[in-house]
Amino acid sequence: MTERSSTPRSITHGSFSLERSYDVPRAKVFAAFASEQAKAAWFHGGDGYTIVDQLFEFREGGKERLVGKWETGRVSQMDLVYFDIVPDERIVYTYEMTLDGTKISVSLATIEFKTAGAGTRLMLTETGAYLDGYDDAGSREHGTNAIIDRLAEVLARESEKA
Repeated sequence: MTERSSTPRSITHGSFSLERSYDVPRAKVFAAFASEQAKAAWFHGGDGYTIVDQLFEFREGGKERLVGKWETGRVSQMDLVYFDIVPDERIVYTYEMTLDGTKISVSLATIEFKTAGAGTRLMLTETGAYLDGYDDAGSREHGTNAIIDRLAEVLARESEKA
């Protein structure tokens, strides 16, 4: 257990769901999660963020880690474990987030991939325990929306090339 300051402890529970439609087959959308190179194209902290450590084991029981440093000097870390992967259909995982070494949340997330005409409908649901006032479902939902929007941009660019 990590020692923390004398700050009062709190937990905020929250859930959110996001849906997106992509004009590419679901195998291509799923592949954007299943390959380290493909995921790196869209799953990152954005401008002002440098990756300092990374692990990618996309398999049931596999782990993923992404540690990045912001221009401000803040360091964020995501440690993830995959529990269920059904190719082209779903991914179920848990992850914890730390900020400057302090655990700020623990979450369960599911991603479902459904055929929608010639394209794909992605449904992401996350339930989290947000710790000691460092994070909440609203800010996590905002950040997840931004990441999923980057996925849409990458899939659109790849579709234009094909």
